[in-house]
Amino acid sequence: MSGAPDVHAPAETFDTSTPHSARVWNYWLGGRDNYEADRRLGATMAELYPQIIDIARASRRFQARAAVRYLAGEAGIRQFLDLGTGLPTADATHEVAQAAAPTARVVYVDHDPIVLAHARALLTSSPEGATDYVHADLRDTETVLRAAASTLDLDQPVAVMVLSTLGHVADDGEAAALLRGYLDAVPAGSYLMLCDTIETEETAAASDEYADGGAMPYISRPRQTVRSFADGLDLVEPGFGSISLWRPEEPLTGEPVDQWGFVAAKR
Repeated sequence: MSGAPDVHAPAETFDTSTPHSARVWNYWLGGRDNYEADRRLGATMAELYPQIIDIARASRRFQARAAVRYLAGEAGIRQFLDLGTGLPTADATHEVAQAAAPTARVVYVDHDPIVLAHARALLTSSPEGATDYVHADLRDTETVLRAAASTLDLDQPVAVMVLSTLGHVADDGEAAALLRGYLDAVPAGSYLMLCDTIETEETAAASDEYADGGAMPYISRPRQTVRSFADGLDLVEPGFGSISLWRPEEPLTGEPVDQWGFVAAKR
């Protein structure tokens, strides 16, 4: 499939009076697809925890640099399942992957109706490749995989991407089981790419403020817990650490962000 994606979704409306993670994230990235409630919470968070803007932008760079250029380029991956994609922005997964490999096939997953609205209009594909959007909660693994299978061949390697998303799943066991459900559905030679905010005194306070602001709660986790999500997988060098330090294209200026992650291969 090429051109506009085949969107799997129910008809929905969205509430602009309540902040939503995808739109707050868009605000931190400097986008325009957000509303007053999102900007108000985003500004409050940035004042309380200024690094949040650096984290949002570092996550986007990590997505392009680490995940997609490495996976589509060096690793030869041609299929990507981007869970919790958020609003489309420059250097989206399909843009970067198909620049490296025009035949790449990408499926985005999110459950915010405004993301759905923009997915219909903005997600396009190279003629040789394909893009699709699944409007579903990433916790509904069965639904997501069934819909994704219309675009991806799940018998061939897939890069499963979970970027700045797993903090919405508060229980560590549930989060680990969720990841395992996706990895069990793809063959050896697939990859998990994950990043999330590690727990510090500052990030814990920011998580509390974020929940108090009316958005869906988002937790930070200890480093060892985030690292444990790669158990049983083979970490790609440089391994697990701040995403600022994952194969940077330029020398780092400033402190590494409190967003840590990895790219890891399924044996």
